[in-house]
Amino acid sequence: MGQEHNHSHSANKKTLTISLVIITAYMAVEVVGGFLTNSLALLADAGHMLSDAISLFIALMAFKFSSKIADYAKTYGYKRFEILAAVINGATLILISGYIIYEAVERFQSPPEIQSSGMLIVAFIGLLVNILVAWIMMRGADVKENLNMRGAYLHVISDMLGSVGAIIAALLIMFFGWGWADPLASIIVSVLVLRSGYLVTKSSVHVLMEGTPDNIEIEKVTEEILKTEGVQAIHDLHIWTITSGLNALTCHAVVDEQMTIGQSETLLRKIEHELEHLGINHVTIQLETPQHQHDNSILCNVKAVPSAHDHQH
Repeated sequence: MGQEHNHSHSANKKTLTISLVIITAYMAVEVVGGFLTNSLALLADAGHMLSDAISLFIALMAFKFSSKIADYAKTYGYKRFEILAAVINGATLILISGYIIYEAVERFQSPPEIQSSGMLIVAFIGLLVNILVAWIMMRGADVKENLNMRGAYLHVISDMLGSVGAIIAALLIMFFGWGWADPLASIIVSVLVLRSGYLVTKSSVHVLMEGTPDNIEIEKVTEEILKTEGVQAIHDLHIWTITSGLNALTCHAVVDEQMTIGQSETLLRKIEHELEHLGINHVTIQLETPQHQHDNSILCNVKAVPSAHDHQH
């Protein structure tokens, strides 16, 4: 299992590195092409490619950092790096798309002269580059299971639409002289970038707020723990995401006071095994007798207590 995980890990890293180099190189070409042909649609597509490059870079850094060993200062290691980077990625996308929409509105009022043939060539090559990168990722990476990889892959797929938009705009300008097609295409691409930026930011902030993972149903989890023989009740339940694909749970479970340590360990192993099937990989359960002093509600009601530093001496 560990060897298989390491193999897919290195395959993912290799695929990401190749894809990142190709995308970044072509993004530079699109920026230059956008300025030379005066096409905002190309610059919007370059912005989209920048978002691809950032998401690929984040995915790569996340693999690198998340494998760093935990220490006394960071007891979970650096697994949260991926989530922090995703927030930055999302915010960057929102800013880029906002700027391009603003520029496009200006251009609608006075459409500039655009070199449509150059725009068409650059956009068409951009589409081929995206298809190539998507193919490389499909073949060499784990785009189904790994959220990190899937996010990067979806970025590349949505970027194809940006290239298609720029191609259509170039053709409309060439054949019909519709100068407004360029700012229109750039707005459509920017809305796509804005949407992905919003979704990335929203899901990352949810993780940073210790929100319940989207793929976990609390009712199913509590039901699974409570139906385990020997568990009378549970309270102080917390479920959160450490990083993509790593969910954690803590709770207090009430058991019979006559239970031995050996029996309680068997009970805990059984619960851990069942919860693994529900997508929870890291389980910490505190066992208590019916005489416990805690509130019996399933969710935690503990209030923050001022630290010793806050007290006046």
